[in-house]
Amino acid sequence: MNAAEGTPPQRLRTLPSRLINGAALAANRIVDQALAQAGVRRYHYSLLAALEEYGPASQAALGRRTGIDRSDMVATVNDLAERQLLKRAPDLEDRRRNIITITAAGRSQLTHLDRLLAAAQDEFLAPLPPADRRHLIDLLTRVVDHHGGKRH
Repeated sequence: MNAAEGTPPQRLRTLPSRLINGAALAANRIVDQALAQAGVRRYHYSLLAALEEYGPASQAALGRRTGIDRSDMVATVNDLAERQLLKRAPDLEDRRRNIITITAAGRSQLTHLDRLLAAAQDEFLAPLPPADRRHLIDLLTRVVDHHGGKRH
């Protein structure tokens, strides 16, 4: 196989949507590997981050805030509760639902995960100097915000 056989056509190499998808695939792989070091997945991080930033909430509210589907939310809450990283308590206003709260152990784990993700971001953005990184983040934020993306 010669070099040209492994190279996509120019019109594909310059499509922004294709480039963003390729970057996303690399970023997801790097982030997943970083989180795996701590035995967690992205949903775990998203849920802990939302609880730390916004405080206690129902599973439904957390699902809306993080974009985690209801069935995945139940499994994620169960997993984090087993690890004592969050706790569930009946909602005093509506006993049919639970209020989820991050624990001290959950905050400590979140701090550890933040460090792992910071290193993953550095690995992902390694070819870019700091000014380019900030500019890329600004541009991607504008594109995502424009298209209504508030995903985890």
